[in-house]
Amino acid sequence: MRFLIRTLAAAMLFITVPAIAGDYTLGKLELDQPWTRATPPGAKAAGGFVTIVNGGEEDDRLISAEAAFAGRVELHTMDMADGVMKMRHLPDGIPVPAGEAVNLAPGGLHVMFMELKKPIAEGAPVPVTLTFEKAGSIEVEMSVAKPGAPAPEGHSPMHGESKN
Repeated sequence: MRFLIRTLAAAMLFITVPAIAGDYTLGKLELDQPWTRATPPGAKAAGGFVTIVNGGEEDDRLISAEAAFAGRVELHTMDMADGVMKMRHLPDGIPVPAGEAVNLAPGGLHVMFMELKKPIAEGAPVPVTLTFEKAGSIEVEMSVAKPGAPAPEGHSPMHGESKN
């Protein structure tokens, strides 16, 4: 019996655990947990979120995003000004400093999907293309959480470190 247990334990060391679904690599950039929220019928906008880790020695910048389900996509931030939360378009993009993580999350930096062509359905991932100044473009599938979710199921809303 001990031989069987030891053999199974040794075999477990060599089993490759698949990466968490939704993780992507583009050059020195790691994109972790891209997600959005489901929207009700008639909604005109939604936010997209992801943690971007720059493992390189050179700064980069998220400069744009595209999604076929939206008529327009912009990069935004939400800031508190005089006790009021205000959303602001970031036409120059979102800096991704070398050696740091940038968290696009509810209430802060995010991708803004506008002029939605149809509701975003819970559980059905949506394709989004993210374009970086230096690393180039990558298509990711954003998982779709329930409306109002603070983060995808099973994940902390503050994964990574917010910068900017």
